[in-house]
Amino acid sequence: MLLLQFTSNSIPFLCFLLLLPIMTISSDSSVYDVLLAHGLPMGLLPKGVTQFEIDEGGRFQVYLDQACNAKFESELHYDRNVSGTLSYGRIGALSGISAQELFLWFPVKGIRVDVPSSGIIYFDVGVVFKQFSLSLFETPPDCTAATPAAQADVGGGGGRLIVDTVSKSKSGKLRYGLDQEQHFGRGFE
Repeated sequence: MLLLQFTSNSIPFLCFLLLLPIMTISSDSSVYDVLLAHGLPMGLLPKGVTQFEIDEGGRFQVYLDQACNAKFESELHYDRNVSGTLSYGRIGALSGISAQELFLWFPVKGIRVDVPSSGIIYFDVGVVFKQFSLSLFETPPDCTAATPAAQADVGGGGGRLIVDTVSKSKSGKLRYGLDQEQHFGRGFE
């Protein structure tokens, strides 16, 4: 049986060991260094980060100089403020990033790297996970300023409104059809 004995000399060493994970992210680290330290590519965030904060629980806030768009296999929109919870190989509770699919914008709710050797990264856009090559995110992309019209489409209406409207119209047809079936005993189209 191994018996550990703590002395007053060993307490500072134990405190050092407990604080080592927190100390690896120093105040001098850039947000890109923090992403790399968490097993994520630094190109997940664009150039133009003016400030970032991270707490012990991994909750972070990133501030960009302006809302902007970056092109990968599809286009990503970054709000001026991006936040989420960082853990090794993933970002959860993400807000401030949207991905375009065809002509619709979907909020990215989370990002995770598959086994790093697979070279795959997944973006959770609600109903599906978009799969990208990890190599697309090796360096921070240049980000072009989002025009006010584009910001309205991404953040406050436009494509998002279309997604919500389509969803509501489908549920409305289903509700109407179920009411018809209950009252008249028929199916619906």
